[in-house]
Amino acid sequence: MNFASDNWAGAHPQIAEALTNNAGGYASAYGTGDLDRQVERIFCDIFERDVAVFFVGTGTAANSLSLAWAAKPGGVAFCHTEAHAIDDEGGAPEYLTGGARLKGVAGPLGRMDPNALDVAIRAHPAEFVHAGQPMAASITQATEIGTLYSLEEIEKIAGICREADIPLHLDGARFANALVALETTPAEMTWKRGVDIVSFGGTKNGCWCAEAIVVLDPAKVGQMHFLRKRAAHLFSKSRFIAAQFEAYFRDDLWLKTAQHANAMAADLASAISAADGTRLAWQPQANEVFALMTAEKAKTLQAAGAKFYPWKPPLSFTSEVSAGEVLHRFVTSFATERSEIEAFRQALNG
Repeated sequence: MNFASDNWAGAHPQIAEALTNNAGGYASAYGTGDLDRQVERIFCDIFERDVAVFFVGTGTAANSLSLAWAAKPGGVAFCHTEAHAIDDEGGAPEYLTGGARLKGVAGPLGRMDPNALDVAIRAHPAEFVHAGQPMAASITQATEIGTLYSLEEIEKIAGICREADIPLHLDGARFANALVALETTPAEMTWKRGVDIVSFGGTKNGCWCAEAIVVLDPAKVGQMHFLRKRAAHLFSKSRFIAAQFEAYFRDDLWLKTAQHANAMAADLASAISAADGTRLAWQPQANEVFALMTAEKAKTLQAAGAKFYPWKPPLSFTSEVSAGEVLHRFVTSFATERSEIEAFRQALNG
C-alpha cells in the first residue's frame, strides 16, 4: 500500500529492458547519436510540429533551465504561490537564472488565477527599473495538488503573457497524467493554447531518470544549448535518456501508464469517500488524492502498512475542517496494483 509518491516507484519493465538493450556497443556522445535523433523526431511527431528537445536528468533542471532560457536582467517570473518552482526547488531557479525572482500569484486549488496574473505583471512595468521586468510565467500541469488547468484556462493565461510579451512555461512533471485526464493531445495542451516551452517529465511515470526541455518553436532556442551545458546537464551518454524515452513512447506506453495511475487514484478516492472517518478534501483529477482524517486514523492506516504523508493545506482551501482533522496526500503510479487499493479499503474499514 505504497501511496507515498510516484517518485518512489521504480522503472517500468519495458523501460528497464530498453536501458539494458542499449548498454552495449558504441554510440556517438552528447546527444548526437542515432537514437537521440530518433527520439527527437518522435517528440516532433507527438507535438505535431518541429520542436527542439534538450534531455536533462531532473525536473528541477528542466524547470530552472526553462526559466533561465527566458531570463532578463532584473527578471521576474510569475507562478502559482504554491508552485513547485517556489516551494520545492531549493532555490535552483533563482540560482540558474542568475538571480531572477519568482513572484507568487494566487489562485484556487493550485491553479494561477488569470486576472491575478494580469495584475501581478502590471505591477512590474518594464520601464520602471526599480521593480524589475517581467520575464516569464509558469504553470504546473497537473498542479501540485492534483488539479488541472482546462485548455481554455491555459489559453487565457497565454493571452495575458502575449500582451506582456513574455513566454509561458509549462511544468509537466506529470504531463502524461494531465494529458489523459483531459483526453487531449500534447499539441492541444501546449503550443495550440500558447505555451512556449515545456518541462516534459518521464521519471514520475515509469522512467528511471528521464526529463526533457521542449522548446516548441526551434527558432526560439536561443542560448539553451549553453545553459544546459553550464548547468552540468549535458549528458555524455545521453543514449540512456533517449533509450528510456524511446520505450516510453513505443506503443503509447506513456499514455497507458498514466491512465493506470489515474484510474488507481480514482479507485483510491472512492474507497476514501465511502469509509467512515475519512473524506476527500477535493476531487482528484490526475494521480494525487488529498484526504482529511484524524492523525490517529492516519497512524492506524500506516501501522497496517500504508505509506502516505500529511500535507500542508493550500492557502485557497477554505472548506471547514473539523477539530483534529489533518490533510494527507496519497499518490498512485504506474506500479500501483489493484490489490493495494483493496488492502487499503479493508484497512479503512477494519
